[in-house]
Amino acid sequence: MDRSSELTAVRRHRVGVERREGLAASPQPEREALAQESLVDAAGGPRTRKNSPGGSGGASRGAGTGLSEARAAVAIALYLLALRALVQVSLQQLVLRGTSGHPGEFDARQARDYLEHITSIGPRTTGSPENEILTVHYLLEQIKLIEVQSNRLHKISVDVQRPTGSFSIDFLGGFTSYYDNITNVVVKLEPKDGAQHAVLANCHFDSVANSPGASDDAVSCSVMLEVLRVLSASSESLQHAVVFLFNGAEENVLQASHGFITQHPWASLIRAFINLEAAGVGGKELVFQTGPENPWLVQAYVTAAKHPFASVVGQEVFQSGIIPSDTDFRIFRDFGNIPGIDLAFIENGYIYHTKYDTADRILTDSIQRAGDNILAVLKYLATSDMLAAASEYQHGNMVFFDVLGLFVIAYPSRVGSIINYMVVMAVVFYLGKKLWQPKHKTVNYTKDFLCGLGITLISWFTSLITVLIIAVFISLIGQSLSWYNHFYVSVCLYGTAAVAKIIFIHTLAKRFYYVNANDQYLGEVFFDISLFVHCGFLITLTYQGLCSAFISAVWVAFPLLTKLCLQKDFKQHGAQGKFIALYLLGMFIPYLYALYLIWAVFEMFTPILGRSGSEIPPDIVLASILAGCTMILSSYFINFIYLARSTKKTMLTLTLVCIVTFLLVCSGTFFPYSSNPANPKPKRVFLQHMTRTFHDLEGNIVKRDSGIWINGFDYTGMSHITPHVPEINDTIRAHCEENAPLCGFPWYLPVHFLIRKNWYLPAPEVSPRNPAYFRLISKEQTPWDSIKLTFEATGPSHMSFYVRTLKGSKLLQWSLGNGTPVTSKGGDYFVFYSHGLQASAWQFWIEVQVLEEQPEGMVTVALAAHYLSGEDKRSPQLDTLKEKFPDWTFPSAWVCTYSLFVF
Repeated sequence: MDRSSELTAVRRHRVGVERREGLAASPQPEREALAQESLVDAAGGPRTRKNSPGGSGGASRGAGTGLSEARAAVAIALYLLALRALVQVSLQQLVLRGTSGHPGEFDARQARDYLEHITSIGPRTTGSPENEILTVHYLLEQIKLIEVQSNRLHKISVDVQRPTGSFSIDFLGGFTSYYDNITNVVVKLEPKDGAQHAVLANCHFDSVANSPGASDDAVSCSVMLEVLRVLSASSESLQHAVVFLFNGAEENVLQASHGFITQHPWASLIRAFINLEAAGVGGKELVFQTGPENPWLVQAYVTAAKHPFASVVGQEVFQSGIIPSDTDFRIFRDFGNIPGIDLAFIENGYIYHTKYDTADRILTDSIQRAGDNILAVLKYLATSDMLAAASEYQHGNMVFFDVLGLFVIAYPSRVGSIINYMVVMAVVFYLGKKLWQPKHKTVNYTKDFLCGLGITLISWFTSLITVLIIAVFISLIGQSLSWYNHFYVSVCLYGTAAVAKIIFIHTLAKRFYYVNANDQYLGEVFFDISLFVHCGFLITLTYQGLCSAFISAVWVAFPLLTKLCLQKDFKQHGAQGKFIALYLLGMFIPYLYALYLIWAVFEMFTPILGRSGSEIPPDIVLASILAGCTMILSSYFINFIYLARSTKKTMLTLTLVCIVTFLLVCSGTFFPYSSNPANPKPKRVFLQHMTRTFHDLEGNIVKRDSGIWINGFDYTGMSHITPHVPEINDTIRAHCEENAPLCGFPWYLPVHFLIRKNWYLPAPEVSPRNPAYFRLISKEQTPWDSIKLTFEATGPSHMSFYVRTLKGSKLLQWSLGNGTPVTSKGGDYFVFYSHGLQASAWQFWIEVQVLEEQPEGMVTVALAAHYLSGEDKRSPQLDTLKEKFPDWTFPSAWVCTYSLFVF
């Protein structure tokens, strides 16, 4: 050891002895001076550690020098609650002014009248008279009235399209769709002399079975009717045409939009589109995806929308496939090569696609804000020079996000990358200044920084493991979704556990590792660690080309500025009340926006977890999301653990809340579902009364049975139903028919991989008035030694066709989609078929290559017929069973038949 090192060590030893023996008795100015000297020492020279048996603050911490635990905990809690309240206020502020109804402006009262008329028709499944006749007649009637009242500057053309077509899609693991004679009502509003270019507005008036479909998507069609009325009556001329597509088969997995964009003569005019959708009921409509590329469209929304609500984060999450849903946006983008804007209502997804999706649940202000926005954006696009030359502005992506719904910030992604790397360079300079000093001055900081980084990562990892252990246990004892009707339960159970574990790990490090370190020094080190971690995320996201990297930039730039502004005061006065107030103020923007996004995440994902199938444990998913949110929100508060004198009371309180909530959940106190008329949260159950017939290679019937096939759409299965309907129990669990495609059951969509727990309650056979027929028309050998099988099928408006090739055979091609067969998950082939009124028999062929002949045949096919409307939809047994279900369920029921053949 050289002379300077010896002197430093002696001086540090002397300071440590003096502090241990006399700090408590020394006058206040002297104690502050010693604390400041220790901080300078800690940052500039070697530091010894000693395992002291003292309190969690270590021997070097005097009783009066640390941050008050109660003050810090209360300040952080109140701060987060205040920010959450501010977010809630912004979300409830749907419009910035009242409904006007003035000429030339959108009138929500008129749109509501349209909405109530459409929903009064009832459920509107494709192929039903309600959808194909009554709704279409009402739309045409209203469009005619609008045309009569229109200004002579404009010309209105109306066309009822009945397309037939087929396509394949990789949604839900992949399947092929075929449609015949479905309905589109198309209206073109254009200048009197015509137009060469057009912008498209799209909604769908059909609904899922057994739902009035107010939010999905009758309200959007009502908004479009009112927008059409306002634009057509306007004395302002349009430069381009506006095409309004009221499509009648979106719930059939996007069929009608495909029929329009690939077959309608007006499709060639379309240069951009706005798609109106719903994943919830009411609230604000979110712009959740745009493009592809074409940043000018985002700029159009930013410029024109009166009540903006948009986020590129939603776009990247939705397009990642995490959310099991899709919209007509995909069809226009993939089959029409047209850029667009996708909007959807996202609030209250608990009643989406249920009987509760009624017009009275949609606030008039929600309709007003949607109408104001759509009208303004359509008018902007229809008068924009960019629409005609859209191809010239198609390159590049945009970073865009709204600020509490007040305005939208948008800039090109390449500018975002520059900003992000500038922020990274600022962090490199800030941390480099500390790390690149002479070695004898930085050895402790570098070591403490790296150790602190490891401790932080360990705290986050153990926090995640802790909540996952709790979630797995809750799932195993059958108490999943206890938070579905009481979201605060998830926060009290998983959120408190995550926070407590993080505090516990850091408290251990503070007590047993950083024994003699100064509080202020440690606070600075752990702030720098959090800054470093967020900077790492910023670099990663920017490198991946994700526009969402702006969030990390916000979480780096503002904390860094706060640190630099408070550094001098912090060194002089420590963590006093003024420091806490200014520190929280500096974190206002990142924490406010984080809570804004976190609200959106839980608003979207919590209802989805109630319909995500029997194979995904929802508690594990939600616990993981909550743990991630906890890590983010706690990152810049970790330094408070080291600044505080103690954390015992905080840990005790959090642990107590977690334990009490855990015991209440285990006892079944929190029931997942609700039938509260004001805020229902039903359990979804599908009931299909079916008759199955299995044929062998010779065409003989080898098996025939009938029953009610029951599927629960969440992880709890029938555990909550059995006490109310005792006949539905584990003794009637459905068994997979191993030799049949998709286990021999009449799946409406290929979601078999999401729902593996089914029940099959024996019941009498069904006898629909319009039975399905399936027959082989021809079997011929091709010149290339494959077998071509041609089939014909007739039946109700919705049918599913399944194919499984047997050993030694391969499906080469078919007359569906683009000719190339697309497999679903599991290797079978799934075809979704629907038709409108007066459809002809469905004829198609498949071509099978037989590599090795087998006695059991070459291919197994099956046809399921779904009766979703009319008298054939019901059966006495189905009605009786439905009546037994408790009022907190939504049993969606219909009749179906299933026939299997071997060739």
